[in-house]
Amino acid sequence: DSINAEYMGASEAVEKPGAEAEGEGDEEEEAEDVGGEAQDGAKKKKKKKKAKKKGGGGGGGGPVPANQIVAQTLPEPTIPVSKLFKDQIYPEGEITEHPLDCNRYRITSAEKRDAERLAFTGMNELRRAAEVHRQVRKWTNSWVQPGMKMIDITNRLEAKLAELIEKDGLVAGQAFPTGCSLNYVAAHWTPNSGDNTVLQYDDVCKIDFGTHINGRIIDCAYTLAFNPVFDPLKDAIQAATNTGLKETGIDVRLCDVGEAIQECMESHELELNGKVYPIKSVRNLNGHSIGPYTIHAGKSVPIVKGGDTTKMEEGELFAIETFGSTGKGYVQEAMECSHFMRKQGTENTPVRNPKARALLGHIQNRFDTLAFCRKWLDQQGENKHLLALKNRWTVRSSSPIHLWWTSRGLMSPSTNIQCSSAQPAKRSSLAETIISRSVACFCAFHLHFAAACNHALARCTLPHNTTFTPGLCLSKLHPGQNTVAGGSK
Repeated sequence: DSINAEYMGASEAVEKPGAEAEGEGDEEEEAEDVGGEAQDGAKKKKKKKKAKKKGGGGGGGGPVPANQIVAQTLPEPTIPVSKLFKDQIYPEGEITEHPLDCNRYRITSAEKRDAERLAFTGMNELRRAAEVHRQVRKWTNSWVQPGMKMIDITNRLEAKLAELIEKDGLVAGQAFPTGCSLNYVAAHWTPNSGDNTVLQYDDVCKIDFGTHINGRIIDCAYTLAFNPVFDPLKDAIQAATNTGLKETGIDVRLCDVGEAIQECMESHELELNGKVYPIKSVRNLNGHSIGPYTIHAGKSVPIVKGGDTTKMEEGELFAIETFGSTGKGYVQEAMECSHFMRKQGTENTPVRNPKARALLGHIQNRFDTLAFCRKWLDQQGENKHLLALKNRWTVRSSSPIHLWWTSRGLMSPSTNIQCSSAQPAKRSSLAETIISRSVACFCAFHLHFAAACNHALARCTLPHNTTFTPGLCLSKLHPGQNTVAGGSK
């Protein structure tokens, strides 16, 4: 409602000049005498034309929020988001009420409203990151077509993201590598340098990328499919994501969120080649809490019933992620590793290999505890990194220390397709704000719930070891098998 009000106000402001011009024209206009005869000594005045209404210009972007200074350029956004809004106050996301009656008082409590205002800076940074994410994904959808190389898609997307967010080291930039997992690969796959994988018309692609401002992370994803036969799968994922967002809130048990998501997800089905497949929640993929500079902050939000009875607490931020599959509904690691992340608490860990030690220093300076990929190291001149990344173990005292987190593609062990959705949302003491919405869904809680995925206001460091993440695949497939996965955040 607040966003609609801003847009309505902007529309009225645009139409006002035209309306005034029309009024002036009416005052100046004088009709000729009905009989056509003028009195002696009187002069007949000329009839003035009516002034035309003036429409809103501004680059063809249409109405803009009241606090937006200029409209973004179209069809390709080129103006950094920080230069679009007056006083750098960014649009709020979708706001929903708390799901539990015991928390209704938070909406009207003056004390809670004051606490919300105190946390405005962090929320505003999330909203800026979310606005960048929204513009980048909208623009990306306008040009992605079958026949393009996946590495070209990710490079172009990441370049535009860096432009709109005004990339600045650890202050602002991309929160993790662009995932573009195809078909039976559910998540955590991005092309390494030299990969020539091409997007096909019948592919189901999960686009997953994140933005951050001062470590406050927006984690959002959506499923891209050109063949309309997969629309029921995308609809199931989006419905499950929206259900998860509605169920989240302060004092809500994590397992209850998962049960609601599974019930919604598995009420859908998909017909492929004359055969009907039930859509299943991928039981070993979860949403998660998010911290400053920390994409996975400790708590997991399941998407199936059962599991952790831990409650969501005020001040926490969660990512609600839903993954639907036409297969067995679980994933295993496979494929080549592409995602890495330094572990928390390992900044002072001794590393014997000098090349690994130098690489670790580079990672600490460029990424801190944010995830990265091999392609980024290549672009930064660290093109001889593979051996150092494989040197994942060192020794402190007599205990082995795992320096790098790693992840391969997550693949399903059956012959099916996966779809995913992720959307950032943050839980406020007043209400839930979905900061960034797409075909994916993440949910988050903070003292003020806003939809972005991450933070606490203090900076957190993951162990200075890196996490290596191969793609998450639904399973190893045999020739001729059809596995599809979809996801949403």
